[in-house]
Amino acid sequence: MPSLDLLSTFLEIYRAGSLSAAAQRLGVTQPAITGQLARLEEQLGEQLFVRSRRGVTPTQRAAVLAARVGLHVDELRGALGSVDAQPAMRGTVRIGGAAEVMTLRVLPALAPLTGRGVCFHATLGLAQDMLVALVAGRLDLVVSSVRPRHQAVVGVPLIDEEFLLVAPPAMERTVDAGRLRADPAKALAHLPLVAYAEDLPIIRRYWRSEFGHRPPNPVALVVSDLRAVLATVEAGVGISVLPRYLVAPALAAGRVVQLHQPEVAPLNTLYLATWHGAPASPALAVVHEHLQQAARAWGGL
Repeated sequence: MPSLDLLSTFLEIYRAGSLSAAAQRLGVTQPAITGQLARLEEQLGEQLFVRSRRGVTPTQRAAVLAARVGLHVDELRGALGSVDAQPAMRGTVRIGGAAEVMTLRVLPALAPLTGRGVCFHATLGLAQDMLVALVAGRLDLVVSSVRPRHQAVVGVPLIDEEFLLVAPPAMERTVDAGRLRADPAKALAHLPLVAYAEDLPIIRRYWRSEFGHRPPNPVALVVSDLRAVLATVEAGVGISVLPRYLVAPALAAGRVVQLHQPEVAPLNTLYLATWHGAPASPALAVVHEHLQQAARAWGGL
């Protein structure tokens, strides 16, 4: 098991973005930092950083390790009195993602970091648009609902969203229970859809996963905000497919009902995406680490 000293050194490198900066922050020589990193990588059997002229870039293994040990190492170091467990920092992190998960989960989770000196500029929009902005250098971090494919973008899995097919209670009463068990797609075909976009991206994926084909249902309303989709479902406009974290309060209150119970819940993975070629930023490293810690507390979406 790696020692506390090795893990502390690793975290300083991860957060500082370079061996020399980590050495300066710890008050030791760069060769000492290099040697400790080499010992840790040898113990783990994996490379943790890719070195370049501008510093070091963490591998996916490093991002996962930082998320798992960062909070615990900080607490131990604070308890031992070696450093402040909540060091102040300065920096601006430009973060992008879908309006719903950013509003309900991501931005509230980042609130404690503003007290440590981190400033956030948040941009809300579709995943592909946010990833384009990331590659163009307009964003530092994206919470993406699609897996990044660009070779210069590093995507670390953050959390899985679970999707539910929901309806207003009055519409549920128009569905024959026996037919729903035998042939759910046909049993639901008469119900209008409330969609996030004209090509029915979320609904289409659910229908294909669970029923094997596109939905034949009429479309009653299209609105590019999942919170508005939920509000119109509650108002009786139609049925839709939405993430559990968004519909949970409405389900608990009985304003919507779950129409279909799949054997395995349809999931979609959210990723933390960063540009591989971006300059190292201590604030960005801490934000990346903090969000992974927060996601473990969420358990699932």
